[in-house]
Amino acid sequence: MLKGILAIAGHSGLFKMVSNSKNALIVESLIDKKRMAAYASSKISALEDIAIFTDEGDVQLAVVFKSIKEKENGGQAISHKASGNELKAYMTEVLPNYDEDRVYVSDMKKVFQWYNILQENNLLNLEETVEEIKEEE
Repeated sequence: MLKGILAIAGHSGLFKMVSNSKNALIVESLIDKKRMAAYASSKISALEDIAIFTDEGDVQLAVVFKSIKEKENGGQAISHKASGNELKAYMTEVLPNYDEDRVYVSDMKKVFQWYNILQENNLLNLEETVEEIKEEE
């Protein structure tokens, strides 16, 4: 589910990897479907590699997304533009043991914005991804 979905520093939203060229990745925005080149000098993060700090260790982003999806019955999460206190309360509901010292409001905003983008694009088929993560642990 999260394979090929990228976050690129300096660009809002998420991108799907379409192809790669000699010195860049060709990506397509999940928001406006426009394509662009992402060069090696850009900080590119694959969503499948991102984890959230908790008191017991790290939790893969797919697990957090699954928790949000279950809470919202497959609907939209809280807006990333909500107040810091609202975002913290929501994060506590979906990941009660998140590390409050290491997970900032800015991180929560990204998580909820990314979830909503993936939900709008019907890219939240999390069951297989979460099972794979559990098998690896």
